[in-house]
Amino acid sequence: MKCVKGFTLVELLIAIAILSVIGVMALSGLNQVIDQKFIAQEHSDRWREVQLAMRTIYQDLSQIHPRSTREEFGETWQPALQADPRARYALELSRGGWTNPGGFARGSVLRVAYDWEENVLVRLHWPVMDRTLSTLPIRTDLLGGVNNIELRFLDNTGEWHQNWPPITTTIPESWIIRPRAIEFAIELEDFGNLWRLVEVGG
Repeated sequence: MKCVKGFTLVELLIAIAILSVIGVMALSGLNQVIDQKFIAQEHSDRWREVQLAMRTIYQDLSQIHPRSTREEFGETWQPALQADPRARYALELSRGGWTNPGGFARGSVLRVAYDWEENVLVRLHWPVMDRTLSTLPIRTDLLGGVNNIELRFLDNTGEWHQNWPPITTTIPESWIIRPRAIEFAIELEDFGNLWRLVEVGG
């Protein structure tokens, strides 16, 4: 009768140890693949968010309308485009092209403002152009992770300005004057510096 030799206890323990190491390595590799997938998805989602914000800004800036507006107390006028560190918002403007597919009783010009609060770029718009103290803006947190924003405005003589309207303009010209182009630069925590040069229509 032929004797069948089996594994010794030591051989079994070695085999189990090898299988355990292989299992741990395989699980670690799988976790890395899953982590990389989540990172790639988060990166893709973030980049989509940045692109949407930049497109919104581009649409607003490229459609600036020469419509000035009364401030809340109704005593003075605000320029069609205003970027002044003394103002309430970093940027405020009137923009055309406000579509109205529902046929509501409103115009096609929209009053929009941008502000920068605690590393968040905020967009606000009002349902009417000449608002009162009771007219509340509709707020959208457009983009987070914003370290800095900068604006420059190109006038009709080819000169760049940090503020708008230029201090050399007089009333009522300053209420309606628009730049030829606007340079918008934004510094993000993750993607660094992005900028866009926007030609103002009209």
